[in-house]
Amino acid sequence: MENVHKGHRQRVKERYLKEGLDSFADHQVLELLLFYAIPMKDTNEIAHRMIKEYGSLALLFEAHPQEIAQRCGVSENIAILVSLIPPLSRKYFKGKWGDKPVLNSSQKSGEYAVTLFAGRIYEVFYLICLDTQNRVVHAVLIHEGTINEAPVYPRIIVETALRHQAHSVILAHNHPGGSLNPSKADIDVTQRIKAALMPIDIKVIDHIVVAGGRYVSFAEQGLI
Repeated sequence: MENVHKGHRQRVKERYLKEGLDSFADHQVLELLLFYAIPMKDTNEIAHRMIKEYGSLALLFEAHPQEIAQRCGVSENIAILVSLIPPLSRKYFKGKWGDKPVLNSSQKSGEYAVTLFAGRIYEVFYLICLDTQNRVVHAVLIHEGTINEAPVYPRIIVETALRHQAHSVILAHNHPGGSLNPSKADIDVTQRIKAALMPIDIKVIDHIVVAGGRYVSFAEQGLI
């Protein structure tokens, strides 16, 4: 049986090297990934079971490792490996943008913001600090939780902008699985942050709301 499994794994690896992942079904992608956490065992059945438990590969990747281990009956190593995909994606996208990317348009700001929220299933709020040439100095995760449930305190924004010597800032938060339409709370918190930053001459140039791979810009909508 070991030889059968070994031969199967080698064929899957060769297929990946030849074709990439585009032609792989979701369970085959997970099966290949599990090769590197489960030695000498058929991972096809495990992959099917894990995806069935969550309903999709994306939902599985986005789950917490402890939850994956409990719900799927797998080891901590497997759960951690699977859950690494979304944060690795964010690291990848950050690297693709390079050091201090220039965000000199709403489109670039929106595209950059989308990469910050890859794989995030909870609402989070980012402050993107820019220098005088609209280059990203730092993108800071300010808090987790919806604006309604956990207000973004302007004091924290002011302290963070000063700490990173921002000339201007872009606000960004996500609506996981929700609408792109800015809520009243989104608009209100934007105005409060603008008012808090005004005395120290730091301008809020945009607020980006992200839902999935899409975004809406307050600047484009005339909301800022």
